[in-house]
Amino acid sequence: MERLEERISRALKQVDNDRYVLAIAVGQRADELSKGAKPLLSQNTQKMKYKDIAIDEIASGLLKINGFTDKK
Repeated sequence: MERLEERISRALKQVDNDRYVLAIAVGQRADELSKGAKPLLSQNTQKMKYKDIAIDEIASGLLKINGFTDKK
């Protein structure tokens, strides 16, 4: 298994290196998973934490994050 830093680095690339957007997305996805949403990963996620599943989903491109739009 990849180290956490490598997985976060790949996930950051998916959100244009915006740590804020990534943090919000991981938090929201982990919340969805904790409430019963099915993981999108093909690997066994039984022993994974919700935040790790969310990071891996984003890093592998399974979960697309659009970010925030500036409302002016």
